[in-house]
Amino acid sequence: MPIANIAESVDSTRGKPATRGRQRRPRWARVAAALLLGVLALNGLAYRHAYAMMHFAPVGGPRPPRPENLAWADKLTLLVRGVTIPRPVNTTTPAAYDLPFRVCMIPEASAVRLEGWLIPHDQPRGLVVLFHGYQAAKSSLLPEARVYHALGYSCLLVDFRGSGGSSGNETTLGCREADDVAAAFAYARGVAEGRPIILHGFSMGAAAILRAVALQGVKPDAIVLEAVFDRMLGTIRNRFRLLGVPAFPAAPAARMLIFWGGVSCHFNGFRHNPVDYAARVATPTLLLGGTTDRRATEAEVRAVYDALAGPKFLEIFEGVGHVSFLGARPRKWQFVVDAFLNSQVNIAVSQEAP
Repeated sequence: MPIANIAESVDSTRGKPATRGRQRRPRWARVAAALLLGVLALNGLAYRHAYAMMHFAPVGGPRPPRPENLAWADKLTLLVRGVTIPRPVNTTTPAAYDLPFRVCMIPEASAVRLEGWLIPHDQPRGLVVLFHGYQAAKSSLLPEARVYHALGYSCLLVDFRGSGGSSGNETTLGCREADDVAAAFAYARGVAEGRPIILHGFSMGAAAILRAVALQGVKPDAIVLEAVFDRMLGTIRNRFRLLGVPAFPAAPAARMLIFWGGVSCHFNGFRHNPVDYAARVATPTLLLGGTTDRRATEAEVRAVYDALAGPKFLEIFEGVGHVSFLGARPRKWQFVVDAFLNSQVNIAVSQEAP
């Protein structure tokens, strides 16, 4: 064979492996790689959202607007970028409501420091301990404290961890806040001087109270719960619905958010369900819910009510959403709460009397 032909044969042979090496990957491999990248991206986005939801930014500023009030373009931006939530601060003090008060620091076993406002009454019928909701601080409950004080009760308003004058910057939507309820209750027992202690909670505060009573041995004389959600998964799904996310993407997205939120704050969000705590609560309880509440729906409030093991009372506020029921229906709120305390607290006192 001529040398030229041999060279052509060798070059041809060498070229074949190079051609095979440049062949495209099988379609299934490309699809699998795309799916893997998609899953990683979704989990990264979920972690970002969960972390932002449960870690307040260390800067002050206004609360972000409610999702249902945003335009579609802003909702889409929120889904992609997440939201920065400034650390909740107290916007006023009891002095603005002509209420006497003193600041108190409540120690906790986990080294968390809780700030409270003690509002004394000259002739107290009891002590009401008030716990605020998510993205709020104790000053948000000053209107309720003023009414309780007018009804004859001393009040103790408490900042949860991460809010107001308390330490930290994390929130767990009522899970670890149950430790704060337990610490505040222990402090309240020393202040109440044997008088009845009533626990009042709004939304996250209500969930924390139920957990503290069910799992941590907290035994108040009565409980007032406003706008309580039934399950952690449900309340996260509700937030996706407020953004206009369809049910199918919302369900797995909510689970990812709960998982990564638990990872970032070291707790199991799937087991944080007030409806389960309620089954172990025998304390007389008043539940308040709103027909237009899209964060803690009327159905969720009724589920918690049905699960309660002790004396229970339910009042639904027509046309009221996830806002202060006192602010929305002041006369009705005062009448219902006063009637509940007049019956249940008097019963508790008479049962303890010699």
